[in-house]
Amino acid sequence: MNLLAHGVGSRTDLPIPLGLALYGAGAAILISFAALLLLWRSPKLGGPGSGRPLPPAVQRFVESAATRRALQGMALVLLGVVVAAAVAGPPETRRNLAPWALYITFWVGLVPASLLLGPVWRAVNPLRLLHAGLSRLVRSAPGGGRLPALGLWPAAASLLVFLWFELVYPGRAEPATVAAFLMAYGVVHTGLALWFGPGWFAQGDGFEVYSTLIARLSPWGRRDDGRIVVRNPLANATATPETPGLAAVVVVILGSTAFDGLTRTVWWQTGPGAANDSFSGTAGLVLSIALVGGLYLLGTRLSGRLARQPLGVQPRRYAATVVPIALGYTVAHYFSLLLLDGQTTWILASNPFGIPGVDLFGTYGNVVDLTAVSPDTIAYVQVGGVIAGHVAGVTLAHERALLSERHARASDQLPLVIVMVLFTVGGLGLLFGF
Repeated sequence: MNLLAHGVGSRTDLPIPLGLALYGAGAAILISFAALLLLWRSPKLGGPGSGRPLPPAVQRFVESAATRRALQGMALVLLGVVVAAAVAGPPETRRNLAPWALYITFWVGLVPASLLLGPVWRAVNPLRLLHAGLSRLVRSAPGGGRLPALGLWPAAASLLVFLWFELVYPGRAEPATVAAFLMAYGVVHTGLALWFGPGWFAQGDGFEVYSTLIARLSPWGRRDDGRIVVRNPLANATATPETPGLAAVVVVILGSTAFDGLTRTVWWQTGPGAANDSFSGTAGLVLSIALVGGLYLLGTRLSGRLARQPLGVQPRRYAATVVPIALGYTVAHYFSLLLLDGQTTWILASNPFGIPGVDLFGTYGNVVDLTAVSPDTIAYVQVGGVIAGHVAGVTLAHERALLSERHARASDQLPLVIVMVLFTVGGLGLLFGF
């Protein structure tokens, strides 16, 4: 398997005609929208005060400072091993642990981990432990008062830098380059946290914000009284704060995933991407994000105008409704990557420095099992993920409309729904090289 393909690779065998999948997906969005208008006439998901609380002992353990420090300490050790392997391990990408651990096990694996466990990276972020230690030497945060005004815009910029590095930079898979990126990322964000305070990680660390955003679709939430509760994942998404920059984070994630799909089309590989240089890749990434952002702004602002709401309110208000769509694209693109190429991480972890005779877990001689998941299963997950994400997005958008208006009219929501249909058809077309 080719690490640089970074996606579902060549395993895109669709067991049904592509045209049928496109028409069916678009129809599913429109039918679900019509059903919501007829049957869903009042808010039903529950507010931020809903949910069944965890037992007090479990909550105390989860929120214990000792628990978090232990998890952060383990994550810091693992980070050190990955960086050390990148520097001192085998120079070939296929035999070095670091690229596989960063791009597949961590970045792609962060999605299922956040869905199952909640905002997991906020709990285990090793940079928080580094900051806690260094803050004893630098006790003040001179820029702390300015942090609230920044919103999530720093996280959007942080994610954009990482995604450019992951999808565009030609030498991204070289172990030494991975080591340099990880060390630079750690130094920059720890330094910014010393300046702005520990709140920086929740607003500026792209990985932590990404994990927290995906966790909005997990069954774990926090009630108004601070208790951790189990509740409907869509209720969690509905309770997402309308923070400045939230829409930018979602658009960066969605646009970069679309660009990843674009780079695997014949048109891109024989045309703009044939040179495999930073200029064409950067232009493609920026234009993909700009196109997604433009369509999203157009849909939300038209919906806002029809609903006679203040200009600029809609993009932030409806940003959480696009999270399931971004999640659907992510699952569709990287499901097989995690299950197939992700095996390489565990193989190489048995001998991270390539020392002859070392086999810590007895897996170093293994090869990737390409039969672990069938092409038909991959294709069904891809189509199902995209459609389910969009149906959930339409549902959340309708719930948001009901919460902000007494009577949500079809005409008010139609522009945003049309944009979602375009995202569905375009996403499936890119996914299967249309």
